[in-house]
Amino acid sequence: MTGIDLTIIWAGIIAFAVVVYVIMDGFDLGIGILFPNFKVGPERDTAMNSIAPVWDGNETWLVLGGGGLLAAFPLAYAIILPALYAPLIAMLLGLVLRGVAFEFRWRDPAHRAIWDVAFTTGSVVATFAQGVTLGALLQGITVEGRAYAGGWWEWLTPFSLLTGFALLAGYALLGCCWLIWKTEGPLQRQCYSYAGRLGILLLLAIIAVSAATPFLEAQYYHRWLAYPGIIATAQIPLATAIVSFLFFRSLSKRKEVQPFLYALLLFGLCLIGLGVSMWPDIIPGRVTIWEAAAPYDSQIFMLVGAAIMVPIILGYTAWAYWVFRGKVGSDGYH
Repeated sequence: MTGIDLTIIWAGIIAFAVVVYVIMDGFDLGIGILFPNFKVGPERDTAMNSIAPVWDGNETWLVLGGGGLLAAFPLAYAIILPALYAPLIAMLLGLVLRGVAFEFRWRDPAHRAIWDVAFTTGSVVATFAQGVTLGALLQGITVEGRAYAGGWWEWLTPFSLLTGFALLAGYALLGCCWLIWKTEGPLQRQCYSYAGRLGILLLLAIIAVSAATPFLEAQYYHRWLAYPGIIATAQIPLATAIVSFLFFRSLSKRKEVQPFLYALLLFGLCLIGLGVSMWPDIIPGRVTIWEAAAPYDSQIFMLVGAAIMVPIILGYTAWAYWVFRGKVGSDGYH
């Protein structure tokens, strides 16, 4: 196995971790975003119980992605972290706040209203910060030599704010569709109503982000709009249109599982589009995965650990979701 092959493998592992994180933590962050819209009492308890067995395990993939970036691509980590300190710190604080609120709303019922606000606040802050981080990375980071050379507020632009709001809509949609799958009665009917509006909002956000992206970097424009590449890239918006149609049809037919799966497909298509824009750069237009990669021996050493731990994490996660399959009620967390 050559160094180049190993670098691609590690890029794949980190991309896989990011995709799984978006899939798994996206819907429980989305439930936090939607939480104020649910009635105090059984509805909120049911929404919380739907993610109680799995929410903390979902964040394992965020740790794997961040740790893998540090270990496998240390140059990229050294550039990205100082460029995005503010949104990354906001994301971590949001995740901590929602985690504390999640536990204390059950253990301290006298102040449950405060913990509900903290749960929503943490979810919104973490989600928005993730979207801003993605937008700031996609729009480009100022690099001189092998170091970040931009200012403290370089990440804050109209485009990064747009991606932040787009992710809020996307995660809220995932949360809605998860509750359609896992609940029944008034809460489920309410989520059907929300899912249609959030689906339209997400599609508008996708269109806006997609329209702006080709003009951020010359390489984006070339990959998306130049002939003959446009023949291949045009299939992504076409697939998005088809999946969107299937999503809204599944809502109109009151399907329970399909809306969630189609929402995940929409996210998957967005991530494929992100890959088309960035590959093979890890910092768009500045640093490729090969330039940022750790030494070959270090990558081999880490790959042994990843080959052992990733299947274990996947197996445990699959088992947890299988055990807690089916509908949930308002009782049963603690």
